[in-house]
Amino acid sequence: MIEPLILVIEDEPDLRAGIQHNLELEGYRVQTAADGKEGLRKARDQRPTLILLDLMLPGMPGLEVLRHLRETGHETPIIIVSAKGQDRDKVQGLELGADDYLTKPFGLSELAARIRAVLRRTQAGAKSSGERAAANSVMKFPDLVVDWRRFSIVRDGEEIQLSRYEAEILRMLIDRRGEVVSRQDLLRKVWGYVHLPTTRTVDNHIARLRKKLERDVENPVHVVTVHGLGYRFESQLLEES
Repeated sequence: MIEPLILVIEDEPDLRAGIQHNLELEGYRVQTAADGKEGLRKARDQRPTLILLDLMLPGMPGLEVLRHLRETGHETPIIIVSAKGQDRDKVQGLELGADDYLTKPFGLSELAARIRAVLRRTQAGAKSSGERAAANSVMKFPDLVVDWRRFSIVRDGEEIQLSRYEAEILRMLIDRRGEVVSRQDLLRKVWGYVHLPTTRTVDNHIARLRKKLERDVENPVHVVTVHGLGYRFESQLLEES
């Protein structure tokens, strides 16, 4: 079995080398990058299993690296590692699609535990999504077709790709269609958070999902907001195969 490949994007040479050494002792393969542009290139070319991403990087800030990867469809799990511990940085990173956030200074045992947790969570999510997709690949609703095998939807004849988080959110809402699903439930089930960082993460992903699902995002007919409680999927299932 090939060991997971971790890309460490960190500009501090001693810390970068220390992380690489300890992760290799844990059995991981490790690639490193010293600036944002190099990190983005290696993330695209090497297709790592997981990325450790510093925020304060020369060449291109870490949040821009994260934004570029998510906007171009790269769903590699990303743990932000940064000395910036303010809530707004954590929130912004999570809203852009980071999977976890670790503040410097940190213990190497904590880093290893976070990596294992993120890999376990994302691999379990991919496996369960695949199993569900095999069981019922296509679901048809009024004006909308969801293809779980392709992680895409078809609206007005146009196929639109879903991100991993968008697909997991949509799956949970459809599985519980007609019921209100709280933001806290979505954070626990989709992101795997026990200590919830911010429900704004959910709201931002719902907003992006609606742009793909709805003809009129101001008056949604598929995913509706239940104010003060959460979200509900309201469309009637027409066919499933």
